[in-house]
Amino acid sequence: MAKRLAVLHTSFVFINVETMMNDLFRELLPTTQIIHFVDSSLLAHVMENGGVTRQAARRFYHMAEAAQDAGADLILSACSSVGPAVDAVRQLLDVPIVKIDDAMTERAVASGSSIGVLATVSSTLSPTVSLLQQKAQTVGKPVQIKPMLAQGAFEALMAGRRDEHDQAVLEAAKAVAPQADLIVLAQASMTRLAPLLAQETGLTVLASPRLCIESLRELLEQAPER
Repeated sequence: MAKRLAVLHTSFVFINVETMMNDLFRELLPTTQIIHFVDSSLLAHVMENGGVTRQAARRFYHMAEAAQDAGADLILSACSSVGPAVDAVRQLLDVPIVKIDDAMTERAVASGSSIGVLATVSSTLSPTVSLLQQKAQTVGKPVQIKPMLAQGAFEALMAGRRDEHDQAVLEAAKAVAPQADLIVLAQASMTRLAPLLAQETGLTVLASPRLCIESLRELLEQAPER
């Protein structure tokens, strides 16, 4: 029987705005059944409240519980902003939950000592910085983290103003580059810009989707048959 991966979304950004995740699922997990769960206003709630509230954590838990009840072998949280909720929910379910940024942050810590974190959503900066710090602590490596917000970029993207989004991201990348050995993209929605940002800054630019799904493939191969 095909393995089943549940993907938890907090907006429709990966459903109808930036669809590269589905392309990567088809490429890297062609035999895996992908099931999507969407709470379409959860990211907006987190952004409005400046982080994960008890209500947000409860809503995320209900999505994860539904994914487990649907027979998922593995759950992916596709939203960087709800990282603290993932940490709590992991303790409550039997099915493993992976953060979209887990593999990317591990690679970043292994590759650099001064890491620029580029975000388009302010509520994502703290969870991504915390995750990098956790990964660095795990391997016993001191790192400096330089966060940078591309103001207004995410709102422009969701409104269909892609050029405005891209320019704001490029300007933010250039601003953080002199302080960093490499840059990580805290929103997977910036992934298509990684080659341009690397060219313009001269730095390695890491994005989460491919690294994440490659790690999911390994985890699914190890998952017991249902």
